[in-house]
Formats: sequence, structure tokens, C-alpha cells
Amino acid sequence: MPATLINADHGPSGPELIAQVQEALEAGGIALLPTETVYGIAARADDQAALTALAHAKGRPTEQPFTWHVGDSTCLDKLGARTASVGRLVERYWPGPLTLVVPDRTGFVPHLSKAGRVGVRFPAHEPTASILKALPFPVAMTSANLHGEEPVRELDQLAPEVRERLSLIVEGGPRSLGESSTVLSLGQAEGEKRPRFDLLREGLHDLATLKRTAGLRLLFVCTGNTCRSPMAEGLARSAIANALGCHSRDLSALGFEVSSAGVYGFGGGPASKHSVDQMARRDIDISGHSASGTTPEILADADEIYCLTSGHLRAVQELLPQGGSAVASLIDPSGADIPDPIGGSSLDYERCADKIAACIEARLSDWV
Repeated sequence: MPATLINADHGPSGPELIAQVQEALEAGGIALLPTETVYGIAARADDQAALTALAHAKGRPTEQPFTWHVGDSTCLDKLGARTASVGRLVERYWPGPLTLVVPDRTGFVPHLSKAGRVGVRFPAHEPTASILKALPFPVAMTSANLHGEEPVRELDQLAPEVRERLSLIVEGGPRSLGESSTVLSLGQAEGEKRPRFDLLREGLHDLATLKRTAGLRLLFVCTGNTCRSPMAEGLARSAIANALGCHSRDLSALGFEVSSAGVYGFGGGPASKHSVDQMARRDIDISGHSASGTTPEILADADEIYCLTSGHLRAVQELLPQGGSAVASLIDPSGADIPDPIGGSSLDYERCADKIAACIEARLSDWV
């Protein structure tokens, strides 16, 4: 029996169209739906028989998982996969042609998970996204071409072998982008030794841009960049690495850059001995630190700037380029200054390090 053909208008889908898609998928059928990139074929993600039929329609191995297509970003909370890094990617690129492969920590879509991970995509095609949001069950989708062949941009490119297996066709006109979404794997699934940030399939977004969006460039500023800000840099680097489950040397690969500077800093000076000693007691090595001063260029390259005192903050704000995106604030969320331990005892440096560590701990959830 030929598939039912329906035209999708621009804007959110109406109740009648949503009901027709729901009826087709609830019966175990396969529906053709447009996205902003290419046409896809869809089935219930909580029905293994429907997923097997979807694999057969595409002519691909049944053990290869499908992507969960969603109508909003709350799916990440259902997976327990929302982190600050994921949130930054979602805010910039969703809805749109970016598939995120993230840990499925709750087992919410077990039929779509492989090795503790699941691919999630929020298409920017409003009629399809509104259908996905309204359906009472999760939906798996894959491109409508036969396995290994070119994506389908128009209905007349649909292979007869695929068409004959469809229960419903939602017509959305020619697809303008015409290429599959970028696929990025990130986060750390259970049993993995380190978090991932791997571009699994190229698309409209390059790896460097995705890293810049997901990670952060953090800059810590004090007076001479020999005591407080080098400790803040070392403590922040260590805290972020621990939160991500990786070594601090791997932070750059995950999009994080952590540095420090001084408003009156001179290039090349080492961190003070007490600062080096205090960090060594915490298994943090800043012995190779080289002091640097603040310049408009250094400030403009940061995403977030944390100053140790209000005086440092005023100096930084005077240097910040107009129209830049960097945000400067005090490192202490309560608005207090971190006193300068220079010339003090080892105990003074220990207290200073403790205060900085507490401030970083308070801010950590905003970073990772």
C-alpha cells in the first residue's frame, strides 16, 4: 500500500499532522520527515522491532545505533548529560545541524545507546521539530538514503527500496543544506578513562570552532603575576581536569585554556617560592611559571577574566577593548578581595591559596 503523502507548511506542525505521524509510528511504521539538511526516515526509539525495520529500510547493519531526534534540549537532562560545556554548544548550535554523542547516564533510550553513549540531534526544521516535541515517545531518525549512498534532498531522489517501506511521507520541499549534520562525541561515559572531544563526522562546523565554543579561555589577574594569579591558574587547571576526569595537560584538547597575568607584571619572572611550595603540597606544579603583564590583546583573547581584587578589576576594565566578548569579574563570587600574601609567611600563602581554591570550587560548575 503506497505511503500517505502530506505537505508540511512552514512553522509549527498542526495537531492533525502530529496525530498522523504519531499513528504511523505507534503502529511500528516508518515515516519520512524533512530536516534543514536532508530528508530522514523515522521510527519509534523505544520499539526494537521498529528500529530493526528502520535498519532494513536503509539497508544497514542492525547493530549500528540510530540518533535520537528531539524537539527541544530537555532531552539532555533526561540522559543526565547536561554539563556547562554541553550547554554552551547547545546554546550556540541547537536547533541546527550538530549531532552530539553524549553519555547516557540514565539509560533513558537503551535501544539507541552503544557503549554508554547516544547521539542526539535537534533539527532546525520547525515543522519536524514541533512534531518530535509533541510525540509521547522518543524518535530515532537516520538519513533517508540507502546505506552508503548520497543523502536525499528531494523526494524524487528517494530509492524505491526505501519508499516501499514507508507508512507516511511528510513533504517539505527541496532541502537547502543538502549535507548531513556534524557529529561530535564529547563527555565521559562510564568505564572510559578520559573524556572525549572527537569529531566523528565533518559538516558545517569545524573542530577548532566547536572546541572554542564548548571550552573556555580563563584568565586570572593579580598585581605582578608572581603570587596569587599563578596559584589561581594552577588551582583552576587542576580543578577543571579533576572535574573532567582527565590530566591537566589534556585540557587544551577539550577546549580549555587557563592562564594568568599581572596588571603590573613584567615578562619572564618566576612564581614566588612560597606560591610554588603551596601548590606543590597540592600536587600542582607551577615551578615553570613565567610572569606576564596584561595587554588589550591578552584580555581580548579570554572568555572570562577573574581578578583577585577590585583594584585589579578596575585596571582590567580600563584595558578591555570596546565591543569585546570577554567578561571580567572578581574571582570571589561574594565580591571580596583576596589579600596579597607577598612578604608574608608560608602560613599567609597557605591561607591565600585556601581562599582562592574555595572561590574556584564555587565557580567550577559554571565552567565544566
